[in-house]
Amino acid sequence: MIALTQIVAVTAMNLRNIPQRLGSSCVVVVGIAGVVGVLVSVLGISTSLTDTLLATGRVDRAIVLRDGADTEVSSALSVDAALTIVDAPGIARTAEGYVAATINMVTGVNLERIDGTLASMTLRGTGAAVFDVRPEIEIVAGRMFERGVRELIVGASALEEFAGVNIGDIVSLRGSDWTVVGVFTSGDALESGMLTDVETLLSAYQGAPRNSVTVMLESEDSFDEFRDALTTNPALTVDVLRETEYYSRQASFINDVIGVVTNFVAGIMAVGALFAALNTMYQAVSSRSVEIATLRAIGFGQGGIVVSVLCEALLLAVVGAFVGAAVAWALFNGTTINMGSVNASIVFRLEVSPGLVAQGVVWACAVGLLGALLPAIRAARLPVATALRAV
Repeated sequence: MIALTQIVAVTAMNLRNIPQRLGSSCVVVVGIAGVVGVLVSVLGISTSLTDTLLATGRVDRAIVLRDGADTEVSSALSVDAALTIVDAPGIARTAEGYVAATINMVTGVNLERIDGTLASMTLRGTGAAVFDVRPEIEIVAGRMFERGVRELIVGASALEEFAGVNIGDIVSLRGSDWTVVGVFTSGDALESGMLTDVETLLSAYQGAPRNSVTVMLESEDSFDEFRDALTTNPALTVDVLRETEYYSRQASFINDVIGVVTNFVAGIMAVGALFAALNTMYQAVSSRSVEIATLRAIGFGQGGIVVSVLCEALLLAVVGAFVGAAVAWALFNGTTINMGSVNASIVFRLEVSPGLVAQGVVWACAVGLLGALLPAIRAARLPVATALRAV
C-alpha cells in the first residue's frame, strides 16, 4: 500500500509539471500524431475498400472463371463454354422460366473525373437476367438500358466521381457514341462503374472475350451440385467460386498489399517519433534530477520514479494519438476514393472508424512506452549523491 501511495504521489507531481516542459512535450505529441494520422488514414482505405468488396458477394450467388484466373478481367471464356455453364443444374429460374444467369464482359474506360484528371471506370456488359441475378440493383433515375442498343446506366458512386456521365450524356467507346440513360444503386462495388448489354458491348469490342458467368443459385446448398457439374465436365476448364469467396480473395490481396505499405511507412515514422520520445523523456529526467534525488533521499522507492516517467510518456502518446486520429478524420472521413487499374476500378468512401482510432492508440502507446523505457531506468538508477551535487 505504501509503494502504491508513493507511485500515485510521484506520478501526480510529475504530470503537474508537464506545462513547464511544454515545448519538448509538444515534439512528442506532434511526432506521434503524425504516425497515427498516417496509420489511421491508410488503414481506413484498406478497411473501407474491403467492406465495399465484401458487400458485393452473396453465398447463394456463384461466379465462374477460366481455371487459373484470379479476376474477371484476367479470365476468358469461349461462347460454347459460357453456354454450357448457364445450362448447368442448380441455377435458379426467373419468373419467366429462364435461367438466372448473366454472361459478363468486363473492361475499363478512361474518363475524366470531376476534378479534371483521367481515371479508369469499370464497364460491365451483362445479360437480360441481371435483376434476377443481382436483385440489389435499383434504378433510381432514368431507365434501364435496352438490349441491342448502345445505352449505359451508371452507378451512383461513379456518378459522384466522374464528369460527363449524367443522364443524356454521350460516352465515346471504341469510336462509337453510347448514351447514358439511367442511374442505379446496388450498395456494393458495382456502383463504381457502368452497366450495358453484353452482346452490344461485345459487338463494339470485336475480339474481346466473355470474362465470366454469374449465376443465382436455387439455394446456398445448390453450390456443390453446380460446381461439380462444371468441374467434372471434360469440355470445360473453369474455376467455380461462391461470390463471397471470390470477393474475399480480392479483399485479402488488397489488404496484404496495403498492409505492407502501411507497416513500412508507419514504421519509419514511428522510429522518428520514438527518438523524439526518448529525447524528451531524457530531458525530463535530467531537468528533475535533483527533485528525483530528493524524493529518493526521503524514502521514495524506484518504482514510483519509473512509473512516473512511463505515465508521462503514455499521456503524451495518447494525446498525440487522438490529435492524429482527429486530423485524419477531419481530412479524409467520407472522402470518395477511386482505386483501380487499367481495366477496372472501385469507387468507395473512406471511413475513419472507432476501431481504427483504437489501433492508432495502441501504436502510440507502444511508441511512448519504448521511448520512455530507457529514461525511466536511468531515473530509477540515478545515484542520490551524484544528483544532489547539482544543487
